[in-house]
Amino acid sequence: MDKDRVTTYEDIGRENYWQTVWRRFRHHRLACVSLAVLAVICTAAILAPVIAPYDPEEIAGPFGAAPSLKFILGTDQIGRDMLSRLLYATRISLLVGVLATAISTAIGVILGLLGGYFGGWLDIAIMRFTDMVMSFPYILLVLVAAAVFEPGLWSIILILGFVDWPGIARLVRGNVLSLRETNFVKSSIVAGMPVRHILFSDILPNTVAPILVYATSVMALSMLDEASLSFLGMGVQPPAASLGNMLNSAQSMTVLTKQPWLWLPPGLLIVILVVAINFVGDALRDALDPSAVMTIRKAGTAVPGTAKEDGEGSRAEKEEGAI
Repeated sequence: MDKDRVTTYEDIGRENYWQTVWRRFRHHRLACVSLAVLAVICTAAILAPVIAPYDPEEIAGPFGAAPSLKFILGTDQIGRDMLSRLLYATRISLLVGVLATAISTAIGVILGLLGGYFGGWLDIAIMRFTDMVMSFPYILLVLVAAAVFEPGLWSIILILGFVDWPGIARLVRGNVLSLRETNFVKSSIVAGMPVRHILFSDILPNTVAPILVYATSVMALSMLDEASLSFLGMGVQPPAASLGNMLNSAQSMTVLTKQPWLWLPPGLLIVILVVAINFVGDALRDALDPSAVMTIRKAGTAVPGTAKEDGEGSRAEKEEGAI
């Protein structure tokens, strides 16, 4: 038996919290593959100025040229290299996803902490405002906000950041309401600890797990929303490359049928990014669940307990059977 794949009680006992989370996460094969795919895509996007063969806004070849050795993914309708534009467009999508998620998470966490801990009129005001925002159709709210403000990268980031926070606020508030009644929080209150310490040192660390899981879904949704708004001409504006405005040319039937290199790469990349992020989020949900029980016995994986203990148990069973 491969000793590297044996999980013992002693090994588990020596693990800290995040080592346990990583061990649980590794049991999700699709999530590990998705994490590797995301790492490759993020690295390529970050290194776009280095590895992109052409300037993404430069006319580098003939109009609408098919993929070739010189232009690996072909050129668009005005002769710009599609591979270079795809790399830079991925940077835009990832930037929007990360920053919009960070803004919405920060707003939701702060409002959820304040409403859940203090309660009373403050909680009522925050929750009624949250309900009001959630009562509007989401896509309609985003479209109206995008129409009011000048289209652009930072406008989209701020719009999505200020629209996606209600779900996180409700999630954090629910966790705070339950944690507020625990003994360790009551002990801090009795000891006279400042509210800042109780909120950010006692309560917030115990809500990180559900926040991380929810943030992955917000990130995937933000990237989809950016692509949708850019496709409609209300997001990132040309000549800047975005996965959404790269798909804009797919409105033509000629492009759809005879020039698939113009819409297939950005479309597939959006699908891959969103699916990979969702797989990682599902695995995080299971890995961060304190009640999760890992699959112990697989091919080459031992039950918690040493191989020696397993051998002694088998020998004892045989002797008992013989008696």
